[in-house]
Amino acid sequence: MVKPGLPKLIATDLDGTLVRSDDTVSAYTHEVLDRVRAAGIRIVGATGRGPRLTSLTRNDIRVADFLVLAQGGWVLDQAESSYLLQSRLPGPMLADALTRLEAEVGRLSVMVEALEHDDAPLWGDYDPTWRYPVVVERRPRAACLTGDVIKAFARSFDYHVDELLEVARRIVPADVASVTQAGLNYVEICPANVNKGTGLAVVAESVGVDPQDVLVFGDMPNDLPMFAWAGWGRVAVANAHPQLLAVADEVTLTNDEDGVAVYLDKLLSR
Repeated sequence: MVKPGLPKLIATDLDGTLVRSDDTVSAYTHEVLDRVRAAGIRIVGATGRGPRLTSLTRNDIRVADFLVLAQGGWVLDQAESSYLLQSRLPGPMLADALTRLEAEVGRLSVMVEALEHDDAPLWGDYDPTWRYPVVVERRPRAACLTGDVIKAFARSFDYHVDELLEVARRIVPADVASVTQAGLNYVEICPANVNKGTGLAVVAESVGVDPQDVLVFGDMPNDLPMFAWAGWGRVAVANAHPQLLAVADEVTLTNDEDGVAVYLDKLLSR
């Protein structure tokens, strides 16, 4: 039983929010999350990472009951080791979105995430600006779009990622694909009507929790949908994107200062 005055479910973004700049999660953060779970509050890791990074994600948020992956397109029930949702974007729809974008902004560097097994490669154009270790299989774009994919990453050579996202949201119809950005200098193109809010809604429905009982943490525009959906509280880390800071109920310390854990520690001590 969750104590009165506490949320029934907590969802947190990982990279830039729970995870520090050196790609680690502190022992203090793990300890606080253990106490949150012991208090009867369910924990969800809500991340842009695709299912190919499930093992890494489990290590970063070890006590999570659910993982919302791939910007909300995949939802994993950890207790049952089964997916509640597995969304894919048809290749022709991704091709349509890319065609619309390139007609407006010029050539894009594109990587496609199509495989779900651990450490699966991305396909497409290797980009040396990619922040994380990754294997990219160089493939012509047409070969990347022959089947359904999990999502795609697109980078402009001329537009800042925020500008590219603004263009993409204007010209890519919502019934073709959803678009967002998570701080990697790439716009991410996902299945239509997919975002972290829709992914969390799947979790909430499965456990019978109302959005008004959900507390969320984030740092980037891809967290905006879950901020709009959750009703108990919306907390941005101090290093968050201006768009998220503008809609947050509260701002905690930065990810490098264990801002999420500090906030939760104080919450549990009330």
